[in-house]
Amino acid sequence: MLGLYLHIPFCSSICNYCNFNRGLFDAAVKDRYVSALEQEIRDAADGSAADTIFFGGGTPSLLEPAEIHRLITACAESFAFLPGAEITLETNPETSSAERMSGFRAAGVNRVSFGVQSFRDEELRRLGRLHSADRARQAVIEARAAGFDNVSLDLMMWLPQQSREHWQSSVEALIEVEPEHASLYLLELYPNAPLKEDMARAGWSQSPDDDAAEMYLWSLERLECAGYAQYEISNVARPGRQSRHNLKYWRDGEWLGFGCGAHSTRGSVRWKNVSSTDEYIARASRDPAGAGRLSMSLVVERRAMSPEQHLEDALFTGLRLTEGLDFAALSRRYGIDLWTRYETPLTPFLHAGLVVREGGNLRLSREGMIIANEIMQVFV
Repeated sequence: MLGLYLHIPFCSSICNYCNFNRGLFDAAVKDRYVSALEQEIRDAADGSAADTIFFGGGTPSLLEPAEIHRLITACAESFAFLPGAEITLETNPETSSAERMSGFRAAGVNRVSFGVQSFRDEELRRLGRLHSADRARQAVIEARAAGFDNVSLDLMMWLPQQSREHWQSSVEALIEVEPEHASLYLLELYPNAPLKEDMARAGWSQSPDDDAAEMYLWSLERLECAGYAQYEISNVARPGRQSRHNLKYWRDGEWLGFGCGAHSTRGSVRWKNVSSTDEYIARASRDPAGAGRLSMSLVVERRAMSPEQHLEDALFTGLRLTEGLDFAALSRRYGIDLWTRYETPLTPFLHAGLVVREGGNLRLSREGMIIANEIMQVFV
């Protein structure tokens, strides 16, 4: 089954830590962008089966419910969707209201993911977020009132000036609002992030690495006690509420990405759209000759993966899951004895209890997840 990703690049403000493909909201540009996005979706129509749509960004909830419905309709008319398809809308709490949540639900969205990041107002201010902790709580209430029974929240740990106690209070607040799903991310500062300058000016610092590891381990144990099960390094869910769309990324699945900067993977081919919003809109305009197709290609990068590259990618992404890698099945699929190839470099991690081998399966222990990037270098 295909997953469809729709990138919405608009934000009310630019967070000082964010490195995603985004820009400030402009109503006129937004109108042209939605038309371009619909055109791209319809031109890709081939009737293939799909079972997820994910509106990511940016802040997709800045679109009007009618625009979300228009894009969902374009997807449904271009691909074969089974009943019960998962349709996710990333949402910021400050863009939420009872009316808008009801509108999104009526438009066909059945899963919302709130970028909360923290339930402490002082941490939200340091991140440049527009909402408060109370606004985040109210947004969840509004989503419930609109009929959403599949809600996800994002939290960030290792924030400037964040202590273990502060992090624990945010986790407890998340548990109190009872989402079906939660993502727990470690703050990563890209080289030119404005937050780095803010930290230098204000004398803010991050906790020691050991504290960050303790935050991570404690939160997973606490969430397990509250009825959540970890299924990926950064994600937990109630039973049956894992992100079906994101699982496609981790299980070597296929997806089509629409919009500026969107990535796609199908078969052994990967490609990326042009990143600039303005250039994307220009390229996606209808052919002036009247052919009704895109005036020029949106794709700026394309590569055919060799079986070796495809295997490495499957190993990297699959090891992120708590279920781990089925080495036996992958060996059959790629015609390589993976145990023979990787046994020697994996042995130190196996002896240290950071990687666990169970029959034909290989998975990270929870402690191993803390240094996952180091372990995954084995496969390079």
